[in-house]
Amino acid sequence: MSGRLRVVTLNLWGEQEPLDVRMSLIERQLRALDPDVVALQEVRQVLPRVPNQAETLARALGMHPVFCPATEWGGGLEGLALLSRNPVLHSGHVELPHAVPSERRILLWARIRHEAGVVLCGCTHLNYRLHHGSIREDQVEAVDAEMQRQEADLRVLMGDFNAVPDSDEIRYLRGLHSIRGRRTFYQDAWAQLHPGEAGYTWSRKNPFTQRLPFLEPDRRLDYVFVGPRSRDGRGHIHDCRIVLDVPDRQGVFPSDHFGLMADVQLAPLG
Repeated sequence: MSGRLRVVTLNLWGEQEPLDVRMSLIERQLRALDPDVVALQEVRQVLPRVPNQAETLARALGMHPVFCPATEWGGGLEGLALLSRNPVLHSGHVELPHAVPSERRILLWARIRHEAGVVLCGCTHLNYRLHHGSIREDQVEAVDAEMQRQEADLRVLMGDFNAVPDSDEIRYLRGLHSIRGRRTFYQDAWAQLHPGEAGYTWSRKNPFTQRLPFLEPDRRLDYVFVGPRSRDGRGHIHDCRIVLDVPDRQGVFPSDHFGLMADVQLAPLG
């Protein structure tokens, strides 16, 4: 797919059991997708019991890992990661508003050299509580501000936003809502290619969601946002699919979330 970028986002669900089975499923299904960039949330490192999950997957898939811890968890660390098939030129992170020691949210970003240009990939994971909409509004504003500060030919923002499509925080990213008079715009890859389709990534079809019964089922929480399409075709979204949603023969799913994949045009269309 010369000139295109394939990205995948997945909430790894940390070290929840059966961990070895889940990690094997994630590795196999990612290998079949052959992505250029993978954004991972709830990445755990609890040494020596749980080696860094992003580094483990990166070695298996032949990718470059960038990991940033967000908070201490279970005697180790939990954070975000980006895996890249291509060289990472530079990476960084910012702490998002309303961070507390037990729930510190961040944006991790990486400028990646692709044969068709430099792409800025961001990975984030916002507050999860249903009544934290105003907190997530502050967080997406900070996420966008940092994404816009970084130079790139194309910007792709991914992650678990813990918000449904008609929430103000998601509408802000889609250019449909103002926050303190500020506007931005990204393409919602799923909505662009599947208008009107639910696209649930937190789905009652996945029995792992039943471990958190206080959260509403059947919601689209995971997104790939792509910067505006250019006149020359850069930023065109060719494909977007729910992935990492296939259980093994025993009914074990890769995670409690389904993943999302998108193919995005990075080179000018001829």
